[in-house]
Amino acid sequence: MIDHSAVNILVLDDEPFMLKVIAHILGRLGFSQVATASDGQRALDLLGSATPPGLILCDLNMPEMDGIEFIRKLVEQGYHGGLILVSGEDARLLQTTAKLARAHRIDLLGQLHKPFSPGQLAELISGWHPCEAATPAAAATAPGAGELRRAIADGELELHYQPKVALASGRVTGVEALVRWQHPHLGLLMPDRFIGMAEEHGVIDALTRWVFDAALAQARRWADDGLDLRIAVNVSMANLHCIGFLDFMTDAAAKHGIAPHKIILEVTESRLMQDVRAPLEILGRLRLRRFRLSIDDFGTGHSSFAQLRDIPFDELKIERGFVRGAAGNPTLRAIYEASLGLARQLGLEVVAEGIEDQQDWDFVRDSGCDLAQGYFIAWPMPAAAFAGWVVDWDARAERRQ
Repeated sequence: MIDHSAVNILVLDDEPFMLKVIAHILGRLGFSQVATASDGQRALDLLGSATPPGLILCDLNMPEMDGIEFIRKLVEQGYHGGLILVSGEDARLLQTTAKLARAHRIDLLGQLHKPFSPGQLAELISGWHPCEAATPAAAATAPGAGELRRAIADGELELHYQPKVALASGRVTGVEALVRWQHPHLGLLMPDRFIGMAEEHGVIDALTRWVFDAALAQARRWADDGLDLRIAVNVSMANLHCIGFLDFMTDAAAKHGIAPHKIILEVTESRLMQDVRAPLEILGRLRLRRFRLSIDDFGTGHSSFAQLRDIPFDELKIERGFVRGAAGNPTLRAIYEASLGLARQLGLEVVAEGIEDQQDWDFVRDSGCDLAQGYFIAWPMPAAAFAGWVVDWDARAERRQ
């Protein structure tokens, strides 16, 4: 729960009336430290004050410095707080700006289209977790490949698990294993801080092997305790460059006594492969050995129709950017429904990522999607917390039936 009195908020809008309205709404929500600015430069000046904002509400269409330029300036000044876009512009422009903010790694809570209700603003803020934002010190320092190799050897990595839930029944069917790095100086690092570096410097094999082995060991413990779950592990296309990786995965499954059909390999491709021969052979043979293959973040990057054509996937994950808020956004809804329809025609199981509120849940459930994953269901959690969470979730699922 957020301590409203401890959050400094900045509202940026060139309309004096809107500044008063938004400040009034925030006051009614319990936020007492609200500053306002009618232009971008004044807002940037406040970032350097003794009490910089932890959350900014920003209009888009403003003279001299528009909201899109302001976002770039925020990044240049090293802003690490939250951001809410507030505008009367059309939904597609808001969506484009939101995409830009996320590309800059800004903690974007969401978008509000003018006029909006106090309840809509309250809902966005209620889902905010300021502790998830990176600290300036962490953001300013990039860990190196040598540090990551040492971290793997010294046990600094840990796995958190995010549930996947069957929409028809509400039951938990599996988890996705997500790696975290408990860095001795930078704190807890999310994967986006080191996966790219691992691929670039040849550490991705060692990292993925550690994740795969640790995840299967945990799946074995859960199975022994009566929790029958599928376990999903992210596999970079960069891992699939040598046949040895195939044997490692097969041997690890046998070692931990996990049937291959209980293991989902979520294939990600962050860069184009120059030689597809080894990846295609390995993925084809993994499929022959009954491992399940999932195309992750479908519709983004290189996760595309070409992969669906070339690789025998069992599952398609619709990227969160096409799911979150799709119920009220015609563009997102069209993309989501097209992706779902394509997966249906190909006979694939479908996972909707990015379920963040009841509206998202109701939308994907009513669409006939198979599985859901997102913060509305649960944040990624340590293994020790998972069994207790399942009991609580199943009890709530029973009451919803």
